[in-house]
Amino acid sequence: MTPISHVTEDQDEILRFLASSDSRGADGPVKRIDTHGAIVFLTGADAYKVKRAVRFPYMDFSSLEKRRAACEREIAINRPGAPDIYLGLVPIVRRDGTLNLGGPGTIVEWAVHMRRFDETCTLDRLAAEGALTPAIVAAMARAVAEAHARAPVRHDVDFAGALAAIIVENGTSLAEQPALFPPQRRERLTRQSLAARERVAARLAQRARDGHVRRCHGDLHLCNLVLIDGAPRLFDALEFDEALATTDVLYDLAFLLMDLIERDLQGEANLLLNRYLVESREPAHLAGLAALPLFISVRAAIRAKVTAAGLAHLDEEARERASAECRRYFSLAEAVLDPGPPRLVAIGGLSGTGKSTLAAALAPLVGRAPGAVHLRSDVIRKELSGVAETERLPDSAYDAAAAAVVYDRLCRDARAALEAGRPVIVDAVHQRPGERAAVAALAADLGIPFTGLWLSAPLDRLLARVEARHGDASDADAAVVAIQATRETGDVAAEPDWRTVDTDGTPDEVLARARLVLAQN
Repeated sequence: MTPISHVTEDQDEILRFLASSDSRGADGPVKRIDTHGAIVFLTGADAYKVKRAVRFPYMDFSSLEKRRAACEREIAINRPGAPDIYLGLVPIVRRDGTLNLGGPGTIVEWAVHMRRFDETCTLDRLAAEGALTPAIVAAMARAVAEAHARAPVRHDVDFAGALAAIIVENGTSLAEQPALFPPQRRERLTRQSLAARERVAARLAQRARDGHVRRCHGDLHLCNLVLIDGAPRLFDALEFDEALATTDVLYDLAFLLMDLIERDLQGEANLLLNRYLVESREPAHLAGLAALPLFISVRAAIRAKVTAAGLAHLDEEARERASAECRRYFSLAEAVLDPGPPRLVAIGGLSGTGKSTLAAALAPLVGRAPGAVHLRSDVIRKELSGVAETERLPDSAYDAAAAAVVYDRLCRDARAALEAGRPVIVDAVHQRPGERAAVAALAADLGIPFTGLWLSAPLDRLLARVEARHGDASDADAAVVAIQATRETGDVAAEPDWRTVDTDGTPDEVLARARLVLAQN
């Protein structure tokens, strides 16, 4: 079946003009980048982006006026976060029978003028090269959380209702490509997605009332973040439909999570989620995770339909690759809707036993993508104290009363995430028998599986590890470890829900031991 054409005007003359290096008096070749809704021309230090003359159910650039308005809106939305990238709006005019960039004449098209950045530093390229380091992922989470914090709140939007409309429209667009998206599977995905939305509709409505529906980026996948001066920058926010970009912030985040999961970067997806939860400093997001499987599924379906919409502009080889991508996105949309059952894992042990290292390694592997919520006592203690993670706290922040507050918050946050259907790893010393009993009782109360992992290692190894640690949320040093070692821990081995794991080995060896314990429980 021939794909449906959405093109409304012939722009070939304009595109040939922009592709010629003499159109701007620039030296060197011009690089062209095509998407389903735009074409970007890169030359020298500049980039010029024109909207395609197309009409889709979700995007209409069918007239010159609509394309001008979309260009103006793109600049207005993106400039606050990337003022050095978005330079302005430029007309393409016909003057004395020839096309020109700017100046007097009859306007035939509009272009967004941008400062060119190193396109090899977009995060999709870094991901393909295996260069998304934990530091970059953490910085990405921070950049997204900061963008959401400054995004305008919209209390007048029925996001739950809008999400239902998106699901239905996804099904309509996917139906245009039955060879890629078999009708029976497509109909089942739409049906199951609508049912999932119904289950979380009340929760989404509450999140809207609480201010978590905002004018977001709207198109937040890895291609639309770039590393500039070592920091991720968001660009190319969705400009053509305010309704599509006005969403729950977790739905905005879900596009990035989906992109990482589709690339089989489970560890990076899990780290992004957990760092976003920390950076946003919003405990209510834990309950909102009930909608995350649906959000990720809808984002995958969107990526499938958008990629399919661009097939007509590709050569045969590229079309085959893009068609394979469409099928992968569609399969992912089906797979992630069922998050699987939640479970609770607690990791305890003296400082230096490697609790946080193990928790971070386990989190992507517990439950289905993007894995478990990692709750760390050191991070929560700093948040409760209102200081940065690496700022050292006074000894009073670690006394019994302060510890009780931290453990209470750990259990409350764990409950919220578990009730939202996410698996949880609670990472804390858990030295007092009552602390271990409390986390086990939480799982029993919710009727979910629980495993406690008590980490042990020789004292000299613990001392060496804490002394070598820098730039971490933990304040523990050799003196703290020495004090901990004198305290009564109780008989952990006699507690039925806890298992001892020897951490005197490499991180991979410790992870293998922990996974074996979890597989047996």
